[in-house]
Amino acid sequence: MYKGYLIDLDGTVYRGKEPIPAAKNFIEKLQEKGLPFLFLTNNTTKTPETVQKNLSENFDIHVPASTIFTAGNATVDYMNHQNKGRTVYVVGAPGLVELILASGFQWEETNPDYVVVGLDPGIDYEKMTIATLAVQKGAHFIGTNPDKNIPTERGLLPGAGSLVAFFETSTGVKPTIIGKPETAIMDSAIERLGLAKEEVLMVGDNYLTDIQAGIRNGVDTLLVLSGFTQKEEVPQLPTAPTYVLESLADWSIL
Repeated sequence: MYKGYLIDLDGTVYRGKEPIPAAKNFIEKLQEKGLPFLFLTNNTTKTPETVQKNLSENFDIHVPASTIFTAGNATVDYMNHQNKGRTVYVVGAPGLVELILASGFQWEETNPDYVVVGLDPGIDYEKMTIATLAVQKGAHFIGTNPDKNIPTERGLLPGAGSLVAFFETSTGVKPTIIGKPETAIMDSAIERLGLAKEEVLMVGDNYLTDIQAGIRNGVDTLLVLSGFTQKEEVPQLPTAPTYVLESLADWSIL
């Protein structure tokens, strides 16, 4: 039925360092059929090339870097479409900074056109100060994604959304959020696929991000019960996904 797929990574293709075998087979079937797909992730700490290498070396999934679409890629698309200038200050991991600067934006700390906030393990008070002052002066405030926490073996760690909330408090300015489940990342990803929304299926394990991204933006959804959202939660979900499966092994690619 579908001519293209948007596919989440963590919880759908793998769980941390653990592969999900059905996902590898699913991807290989898409490749055999020649169906376009993008891996759609809110993670901005790594470049698409780094994600590609991880998929190849650790999960035996071999795809070009062009199939990996991060909230960082969508942020660049958004800034290009806004066309409000080419200077930026980024609070984020090196992967996000590298991606944005490689896209032709220039680093500026005093009066940037944009302030982009993503997950930044190296955050310190000086970065907070520079970003806060820039937004107060009128820089367009962008949050790469709304994820307040990151699940790890240590527990739920602060996510990009937690940092975005800090800057919203310190500046009094509401940010533009790019990542799932927001419209910006979905519009950019579907544009890259070159398809209409009704021709695309959003596949993911997290109802709050992956599935809501589809529901809010008119894209059919497949919730796979291999990660975040559990089977017992499904009957209580406010809006049902288009499809719910235990495993991607149960999905037929036509």
